[in-house]
Amino acid sequence: MTDALETERIDERHLVGDGWIAPRARFDTDAPLLPLNGEWALRISASPAAAPDDLAGDGPDTAGWDRIPVPSSWPMQGHGAPAYTNTRFPFPVDPPHVPDANPVGDHARSFTWEHEDTRALLRLDGVDAVGEVWLNGRWLGSTAGSRLVHEFDMSGVLVRGENRLVLRVTQWAATSYLEDQDMWWLPGVFRDVAVQAAPAGGLQDVRVHADLVDGRGCLLVEADVRDGAEAVVDVPALGLEGLPVGVAHEGLDVPAWTAETPDLVDVVVRTATERASLRVGFRTITIEDAQLKVNGRRIRIRGVNRHEHHPDLGRVVPPEVVRQELLLMKRHHVNAIRTSHYPPHPDLPALADELGFYLVDECDLETHGFVHVGWRRNPSDDPQWEPAYLDRMRRTVARDRNHASVILWSLGNEAGTGRNLEASARLAKELDPSRPVHYEGDWSSTYVDVYSRMYAHQDEVAAIGRQEEAPLPDPAADAHRRSLPFIQCEYVHAMGNGPGGMSEYETSFRTYPRTQGGFVWEWLEHGIRRRTADGREFFAYGGDFDEEIHDGNFVADGLVDADRNPRPGLLDYAKVIEPIELAVVDGRVQVTNRYDFVDLGAFELVWSRGDAHGFIGMPHVAPGTTAVVPLPAEAEGDGVLTVSAVTREESDWATDGQEVAWVQHGALAVPAPVKPSGAVHEEGGTIRLGPGAFDAATGRLTELGGLPVDGPTVALWRAPTDNDRGIADNKQEGLSDAERWALAGLDRLHARVVAVRVEDAALEVETVVAPAAADHRLRVVARWTTDGEALGLEVSLTPEGPWSSGWARAGLELALPWAPDDVAWDGYGPGQRYPDTGQSQRLGAFRVDGVRALHTDYVKPQENGSRSGVVRVALGREGRGFAVEGDGFAFTASPWTSAELDAAAHPTDLPEAADRARLVLDLAQHGIGTASCGPGVLPQHRLDARPVRGVLAFRPF
Repeated sequence: MTDALETERIDERHLVGDGWIAPRARFDTDAPLLPLNGEWALRISASPAAAPDDLAGDGPDTAGWDRIPVPSSWPMQGHGAPAYTNTRFPFPVDPPHVPDANPVGDHARSFTWEHEDTRALLRLDGVDAVGEVWLNGRWLGSTAGSRLVHEFDMSGVLVRGENRLVLRVTQWAATSYLEDQDMWWLPGVFRDVAVQAAPAGGLQDVRVHADLVDGRGCLLVEADVRDGAEAVVDVPALGLEGLPVGVAHEGLDVPAWTAETPDLVDVVVRTATERASLRVGFRTITIEDAQLKVNGRRIRIRGVNRHEHHPDLGRVVPPEVVRQELLLMKRHHVNAIRTSHYPPHPDLPALADELGFYLVDECDLETHGFVHVGWRRNPSDDPQWEPAYLDRMRRTVARDRNHASVILWSLGNEAGTGRNLEASARLAKELDPSRPVHYEGDWSSTYVDVYSRMYAHQDEVAAIGRQEEAPLPDPAADAHRRSLPFIQCEYVHAMGNGPGGMSEYETSFRTYPRTQGGFVWEWLEHGIRRRTADGREFFAYGGDFDEEIHDGNFVADGLVDADRNPRPGLLDYAKVIEPIELAVVDGRVQVTNRYDFVDLGAFELVWSRGDAHGFIGMPHVAPGTTAVVPLPAEAEGDGVLTVSAVTREESDWATDGQEVAWVQHGALAVPAPVKPSGAVHEEGGTIRLGPGAFDAATGRLTELGGLPVDGPTVALWRAPTDNDRGIADNKQEGLSDAERWALAGLDRLHARVVAVRVEDAALEVETVVAPAAADHRLRVVARWTTDGEALGLEVSLTPEGPWSSGWARAGLELALPWAPDDVAWDGYGPGQRYPDTGQSQRLGAFRVDGVRALHTDYVKPQENGSRSGVVRVALGREGRGFAVEGDGFAFTASPWTSAELDAAAHPTDLPEAADRARLVLDLAQHGIGTASCGPGVLPQHRLDARPVRGVLAFRPF
């Protein structure tokens, strides 16, 4: 039986809107512009049926309405609540229908038009989800496509003097099925509103083609001019004036635009009544030799996916915030942005042109919620929805085609496959043959120009680079795909502690020309700022607003937090992708230029060892080449040598002397182990050994140098990270690492003392540690000695029985009934480092004020803060404390236990820091991976159940 809904006709106007003028480019013009941002009146109705029919004629009386800023999203202004889903539609999957309960927000304001000429356009840059436009009581049209520009001709309705504008915005519409884009659902007028004058004989549209041919510029400007007027082109920097439009002008002496050299040329297009200014970058984009090339050279994508979000304003991001976040990207070597999953604010491409970024400009499209119903009735393959797909693609290309930064058009994201996507690809190439087309959802890549994937395993990326990927069934399609460059449009999911495994990806990107990098998911966490009843601030995520369905903290998966503060993952990413590679080999510095276009003349080398430092002349190093520089004699010596590449002068994003790359050579000195010389003494229930006191029954250390301690106990578990909870590499078994650890009972270990053996010069404690309801166990033998001033510990951990899982850590945990106010260590720092993360951390001596400073406040608390490669860590309070020494262990010191971290939904849920601390000394650790959405921990970074040995010294002070 055929489902009647499958054959129901959809009114095309519901999919594309009505009454708007043809999409066109955004450009600066001297025609009058009246911004309408500011305070508007707002009335919320529960549904379209409940919305008053009072917009025509004299319009509604807004005296009793609320007030709201525009741009804004009304849930962020106290009207309703935000809601987050990743893929699931928050309403029944019944296209094109949406629920009856469907809030409507009427936005109204008056404005004064002071010009005699009343020919003008109303410009709406973003209305979520659909809007109706009423001016002076007359209906102008409707919008469809939340993140797309709609313009309406106001001529004949706009009057000189006061005008009344009403925008009726409805939260859900048929188009909501096309906008399931892994972000907060936030209805409203969230981008700018303006009235743009449209003078007679003025410019309706401008299309610029700025290419390079044999290193010389070729400029072609096309213009749509009103009323049959003529337009000409000026290029002041080249002394060119009055060039005809529609004619290619070749052989121009212009700089080449790239993300590394973002040189722009001012181009003016003018008529007798209007003058438009455009900043133009000359460059070409080609696919050759299975590589994406700019100006004939392979480029390396060091990218991020960027959503538009602000913790207080929702989808509204102030311009000054946008500029600062792009400068932050530049300082961390990011050179490319995928505008996930919609065209960005219209100002962003111009900023990318100026500062130097490659943009993958993505269409406003994602239908991911259909995956939960087996992709049944997915609009991507339904002919009725083709107008919507083509309209969205047309608007994307029309608005941004003049920007040099845009190097790829993307058809959208996670919309399955189907005829409408193929039609969109054809349209993009018809409108703009100069740019390749991207879409990840069809791995056969038959109608796109880039082989794009998400979260492909590191081994698969290497195989693709070697052209050894599994073939497609169709030989022609397979040959086509092998001719394409490979880019990961999403990889290394930056959620919580992590991501791990970035270095292994980087190896492939540097080794195989076809694999050209990727875009980290994602740049920014989408936390919404909230406060507890007592005023403590936290970032809310899915479920914090009583949503019926939600996807929790999956919305918090960024390299920076919602306030744009870098997470440890951003520092690591910057180190992994740094564009200058340094190595110290046989007393020389090997310098490899990983830039694609610039030599290293703007940089110099600096060396430091301890307090000594100096400069090394930077040789001429062309892009993609390597040079070798001898180290000066004064740089030789013991310890750790650091060599850095730093900038010579200031720029938009860098200060003079800003470090852009570094390498270290050498190692930290390892303290000498304790030489046993002291005797063991028993006093009642206490065993004394040098500066330590032990419980005679359990063998646990209870005092060290007069300070109380408790332990060490064995720690095999950690508060699961977001990545520990992912199942990427265990999908067949359906178990995450965290679930495996829980089944193995790592979080509920019980100890049984086998023996406490007292010898003349040593105390040996043997215990068996095992979880309830299991027959696997761990035999622990700890041998304590002393030289009279310090305690030496030799410990072995030996697994016994059928262990079905690995371990999160192999650690020794000490509980301190006092809170250190000073922590100092020699090892990697100053930040955290795990087996497959922490590439940004360097060897040295570090100090912080108390254990709280070692903690990272992830949106959802989890394991964090480990410092590794440590040879000495000292914890003190008011000048008293103890140090732990060893040959490259890791330590975690925290005010909270692993159980407390695991139980908390937000940092504000953690207990107030008491007068206590937890110290874990890890002899081995499991990596982090990126299984929250991507590959898990690679084999070389996994901690399987295996014998572990360690030698430590405890030295009180």
